[in-house]
Amino acid sequence: MPSPRLHGKVAIITGGGSGFGAGIVQKFHAEGCRILIWDINPAPAHALAASLNQPSSPSSSSSSSSCSVFIGDVSKAADWDAALAQCLHAFGTLDIVVNNAGVVHVARPSEEVPEDEVDRMWRVNVKPLYHSARAVVPYFRREGRGGVVVNLSSVSAPRPRPRLVWYAASKGAVTAATRGLAAEYAADKIRYNCIQPVLGETAMVAPVLGGTDTPEGRAAPLAGIPLGRMSTPRDIANAACFLASDEAEFLTGVCLDVDGGRSLM
Repeated sequence: MPSPRLHGKVAIITGGGSGFGAGIVQKFHAEGCRILIWDINPAPAHALAASLNQPSSPSSSSSSSSCSVFIGDVSKAADWDAALAQCLHAFGTLDIVVNNAGVVHVARPSEEVPEDEVDRMWRVNVKPLYHSARAVVPYFRREGRGGVVVNLSSVSAPRPRPRLVWYAASKGAVTAATRGLAAEYAADKIRYNCIQPVLGETAMVAPVLGGTDTPEGRAAPLAGIPLGRMSTPRDIANAACFLASDEAEFLTGVCLDVDGGRSLM
């Protein structure tokens, strides 16, 4: 039997307690990765870690946990330093960072979006790329083995839509930063790639639809997805796993549309 794709790897996954993040955590764990689950909400992160740290059978046991939990704010530099320190204490190394945590504003005319919501999206969606680079690039360089960063952007970066312009702008910054960082750190064997999902089956559906999730509200975005459905955490997790794995060792600066063909419309 072949080894799991991420056997022996260690990852920090932000926003890992729910939505796409939880899907990524579950996939990485299944592929042999040890994970620091980072979330701002303790309950879902601890529940997910507890479920994954259970022995695979009643007769089996493990001397160490495969998942650790860090509760913190991705927009704060000090929390990135603390998360890296906890990861190294728990697992002794770091190979992969997944910048998944993100927020969206309620869809509305662009001139009506509150300024604090715009600021929040830039703080949560964009600034962690800066903080993560500042924290982990020096570590990757010291270790000399390179590293992998996977950022979560959105298909709204290349295909911005009315009423979600400021969200699209923040995700456009993620895409641009990913490509720039890929070029800058390639010589250090640090690969940067991003995923650009279409609207997914997560808690973001309601705000994207204007505040309420209804079948009628879903009809319009679904009509623009040729494969006829929203993305799922499993879809995004599979893409993230591939980009983080050694199978993708020659890929950097890739912005992968996981969108059911939405970017073609």
